[in-house]
Amino acid sequence: MVAMRVAAIVIAPADSKALVPVLKRALDAGVVVINIDNRLDAAAMKDAGISIPFVGPDNRAGAKAVGTVVAAKLSRGDEVAIIEGIPTADNGRQRRLGFEDAVNEAGLKLVSVQSGQWEMEKANTIANALLTAHPNLKAIFCGNDNMALGAVAAIRSAGREGKVLVAGFDNIKAVQPLIQSGAIVATANQHGDQLAVFGIEAALSALQTKQAADRATPVDVVTR
Repeated sequence: MVAMRVAAIVIAPADSKALVPVLKRALDAGVVVINIDNRLDAAAMKDAGISIPFVGPDNRAGAKAVGTVVAAKLSRGDEVAIIEGIPTADNGRQRRLGFEDAVNEAGLKLVSVQSGQWEMEKANTIANALLTAHPNLKAIFCGNDNMALGAVAAIRSAGREGKVLVAGFDNIKAVQPLIQSGAIVATANQHGDQLAVFGIEAALSALQTKQAADRATPVDVVTR
């Protein structure tokens, strides 16, 4: 895209650090860069001597809000676990921290934090192991809905439906029936279908005004 001499790039990085060097080259070439969805690593940008505005949700606040809904259905000291996303991705870290905030506030016992890499099958494997290792487990907080689907499947296989609560994040179509049935207690809608729109609007504005700033986008908790 830099070689094509585009005016602006709107990017949702899968890795918050790995893309910083190439984005620096884009900035050096005079391209406007807007970061959406998953925030670039602040330390990596500082090391590169660049600043790129972020347009997207507060993942930590959203995850805490989801976690709080689930925690309200539990008792102090209850055992819970977190299946996080990719640890090197900022949104994965922030969602884990948000769940931990809710767990700590409610006085719950966090027995495990493992990475499901955003994938349903990997989360299913982790959830199966958690259910075996922790027979008193009361809830699994998942960093996205794909992993929540994997956790729900594991809970069903173990015959522990209704005994282990599940939380997700993203509000994808596939979880709607599970939200209605109560198999997934809560998820977060970060209005992903609008994130690119918000980013493009920010890029167009930056091209006109030569200025760009961070912009927080909505995150809403979704329950039955």
